[in-house]
Amino acid sequence: MTQQENAIPAGAQPAVGQDTAPAPRGRARPSLRANVSWTFVGNVVNEGSWWAMTVVLARLGSPEHVGRFALGLAATAPVFMFATLRLRDVQATDVKGEYRFGDYFALRLTTTALAMLVVVGIALVSGYTGEAAWVIVATGISKAMEAISDAYYGLFMKHERLDRIAKSMMIKGPLSLVGLAIGFVLTGSVFWGVVGLAAARALVMVAYDTRNAARILRVVRPAAKTPPQESVPPQEAADDDLPRPHWNRRILARLAWAALPLGLVSMLISFTSNVPRYFVEGQLGSYYLGIFVAVAAFQKVAPAVVQALGRSASPRLAKYYAASNARAFRKLATRVVGMGVLLGIGGVLVALVAGAQILRLFYGPEYVLPGLFVLLMVAAGWDYVATMLLFVITSARHFRVQLPLQVMTTGAVALACLWLVPRAGLVGAAWALIIGDLVRAVGAFIAVWRVERALQRRSAQAGPTVTVGWEERAV
Repeated sequence: MTQQENAIPAGAQPAVGQDTAPAPRGRARPSLRANVSWTFVGNVVNEGSWWAMTVVLARLGSPEHVGRFALGLAATAPVFMFATLRLRDVQATDVKGEYRFGDYFALRLTTTALAMLVVVGIALVSGYTGEAAWVIVATGISKAMEAISDAYYGLFMKHERLDRIAKSMMIKGPLSLVGLAIGFVLTGSVFWGVVGLAAARALVMVAYDTRNAARILRVVRPAAKTPPQESVPPQEAADDDLPRPHWNRRILARLAWAALPLGLVSMLISFTSNVPRYFVEGQLGSYYLGIFVAVAAFQKVAPAVVQALGRSASPRLAKYYAASNARAFRKLATRVVGMGVLLGIGGVLVALVAGAQILRLFYGPEYVLPGLFVLLMVAAGWDYVATMLLFVITSARHFRVQLPLQVMTTGAVALACLWLVPRAGLVGAAWALIIGDLVRAVGAFIAVWRVERALQRRSAQAGPTVTVGWEERAV
């Protein structure tokens, strides 16, 4: 990476105590290609571990156990997706240094505590009793641990140290799988399985994520240059060496307001993917919900690549956008979206050719519904494309345009489920996802086109460039 690429964009000044300084000499950041590779491996291990949890419950338990696990996730995921406010992406694209890590961390702790209260309320008033209610609470605790780790991931992304995120996921995924398996095997209870999962997440968060966040902050703080006319109180300066929250109501309110659209979008995305599950559970029961979730779990395989490319490219896209480098922005955006298209096509082909064999091998004959498998992979393909497009939009910090787009998507899925699930069962739920993902992909494409047009209008004349790998550098 060249010095120009590490530099803060012209006209942008870092905030006092901000963690925006380039890495000191001898601590070079990994290249974009290396970050993609690390993130890919980390996501493969993490998503593979999540999929393996479904296999464990299906093989050692029954579809009802899978359905109960899925119910806990469906009840808590939208709440915590909103609570995150997508601060990881906001922090990673904060190339002008508007906020410190402590600001992001304080807001994350606040929203996580509020989300946990909401989850407890859901468990109390949802009508579920016994183990089902306790599974919802335990799942909420596991997601709270994940939310805190995600705050550290934003710091790692900002400094393009995605290798540390990948290593965290490579430890956490298998350890969570082991925790779930031990808890379920010893007790036969999904609740104790989720307790084991939550314990594993808490261990990794404390032992690995917190330590590495402190290391980055210790490196960044001495390198940051504080304007001579501004001073940092001694206690505040000491705090910047550790991953501690900074409690400033005005700053937190401003940051929350800026990130609110992304939080609403994330909640709606999660809610949209879970709407068919709510309808299936309500219309057909936990048994068929377990089958639907097990087959849909294969959608998590390709997102390892999608997330690797999207999150690795986001900081670079943000820098290109801030520097008005329209050509480099368009080239990198085209590549990541093109990968989403190829992954979607590949998933559909696998489901067509070997869907029945794959379902029988991993789950058993009860789950062999190859037609459902194909439809769910079609939905996944459109989702991959839409996700890549949304990464491009987020890198340009166009947050608010995403909210009306996701509202339309959620409405399309809900209406489709209302009409199709009572008439076509699981197949109807899959078609509802296809309709929603298609709406989201088309809308995201239009939004990216508008972003690119705006970038072209304000692009300044640049010197000749040469492409090196995935990067475009000045000659």
